[in-house]
Amino acid sequence: MTRTLNIVWRRVLDGGATCPRCSGTERELEKAASALTAALEPLPISVVVEKREISRDAFEKDPLRSNEILIERRPLEEWLGARTGQSPCCDVCGPLECRTLEVAGETYETIPAELIVRAGMIAALELSRPANEGCCCPGGTSSAQADSCCG
Repeated sequence: MTRTLNIVWRRVLDGGATCPRCSGTERELEKAASALTAALEPLPISVVVEKREISRDAFEKDPLRSNEILIERRPLEEWLGARTGQSPCCDVCGPLECRTLEVAGETYETIPAELIVRAGMIAALELSRPANEGCCCPGGTSSAQADSCCG
């Protein structure tokens, strides 16, 4: 059975234009998707990237939603033990501060392919595990006698 590693990237578009950090992240995301596809080829895991537009209005309400990458519905920073930050960007973004990613003391405005690949590989490992792996009960079912079973 082939499984799918889903990656969603959101960025602001204003009249078809986006900011330099989102443009850079898009190029890095394409590199990362190619690298992940090649690395996961021996496994029954395919990589699907979806690019979503955030309207100017939505961006103004929540600027940290732009340049956000979700892998298997979880933000990239969760996979990496990272956190988001923000900093001034450009004319497209106006006075609003855009998303940055902070990993191991480094701040990134454009998210590098290496970090996307790292998070994707961690997610792929999770996808490839059998559903009941790590459970204490036979067959992965819970019982009244075992408090720490998978449910």
